[in-house]
Amino acid sequence: MATALLIAAPASGQGKTSIAAGLARLYSRQGKRVRVFKCGPDFLDPMIHAVASAAPCENLDLWMCGEFDAATRLARAAENADVILVEGVMGLFDGAPSAADIARRFNLPVLAVIDAAAMAQTFGAVAHGLAHYQPDLPFYGVLANRVASPGHAEMLEESLSPGIRWCGTVPRDDAASLPERHLGLHQAAEIEDLMARLDRMANQLEKTPLAALDTGDFSANLAVSSAPARCVLSGTFSGLATPAPPLLKNKTIAIARDASFCFLYPANLELLAAMGAQLAFFSPLAGEPLPMCDAVWLPGGYPELHAAVLAQRREFFAQLATHVAASKPLIAECGGMMTLFDTLTDTQGATHPMAALLPGRIVMQPRLAALGGQEAELPEGTLRGHTFHYSKAETPLEPLTHARRQRSLGNKTQGEAIYRRARLTASYVHFYFPSNPAVAAALFLP
Repeated sequence: MATALLIAAPASGQGKTSIAAGLARLYSRQGKRVRVFKCGPDFLDPMIHAVASAAPCENLDLWMCGEFDAATRLARAAENADVILVEGVMGLFDGAPSAADIARRFNLPVLAVIDAAAMAQTFGAVAHGLAHYQPDLPFYGVLANRVASPGHAEMLEESLSPGIRWCGTVPRDDAASLPERHLGLHQAAEIEDLMARLDRMANQLEKTPLAALDTGDFSANLAVSSAPARCVLSGTFSGLATPAPPLLKNKTIAIARDASFCFLYPANLELLAAMGAQLAFFSPLAGEPLPMCDAVWLPGGYPELHAAVLAQRREFFAQLATHVAASKPLIAECGGMMTLFDTLTDTQGATHPMAALLPGRIVMQPRLAALGGQEAELPEGTLRGHTFHYSKAETPLEPLTHARRQRSLGNKTQGEAIYRRARLTASYVHFYFPSNPAVAAALFLP
């Protein structure tokens, strides 16, 4: 039977990713089977959690993924894990749906991580607000992060209202923190001392009451509502899901995967394989050729950080051109799409030639250009996903359609452009394939 905990905070930047990863590492060191989930459409935090837990980290989002999808994945984890950790997104109550909505829906006990570096008794007020803002929230307790001294810790604990569980403190420790850049944390593979950082955080958490976590049996809290399911997960887990149809049987999908093309939902890969596809991974950065395939997928990532190297991969770009000319499917998301335009101008102002399969140029911006859930009505059907990028596309190409923003679906507010040439489909949207498996499969078929 699994023990579960949702790690949240009053805002971003409080250290919840480091705490969640540190807990995953701590429980793994104790010999427990740990599964970590991330609220919302995130790619970078899950990479860290996958290393800390030695297991894939999946996403939970009641809008993008759907309630049925979330329940199925949590149920599967509850059957096979000793501990389930769910990292929240932004502040506990931020967004619609929020981390608090997920906690209430699945009765996940909430641990509030509060950065106490610049506060004393106000810590108690913040903790009280998080615990009582929604009366039906299953609140577990509070952890003080970046604490200065034992005396500081004593003041923080004394400030708590009666009934709020004190889960200890973690001191400020730059050697245990995780480095960041414009899209968030660095990729796990880029942090050379990642395991040392995780162990250092685990050592601190080992001194807290959380080292002996016991929140009760989680498996009983996963009843699925009678509402029609939006999502279908491959396989059958606890009788909640139905097998995925073999729509991609005998099809080979070449998938770019390296530091430039790295934003891949595990659920997307799982679904493609469950529908019968053979997945052939390759690294354009390393100069690996495009595998023999029926379709190509260029996921998002950081082409702007590797543009100089990508610009030298003319053979790869020629292979893509031949693939598209043969009317074979090519799906390019965000960073993948950025490599298909004529040029890419990076954050330093340098311009690099790209694949020239789409007319125009990509220019990096100093500020966030777009963020949020997106729903796209394609000729194949409707898919949901999200967008998060610092670049803009300048192109004369007329879009096939535009996605719609999650927060304005009622008034059809225009979202990201979706481009199509022959069987090439490109957009800034990162699609969540299980939101509509049949549509996802159709994108990879001639």
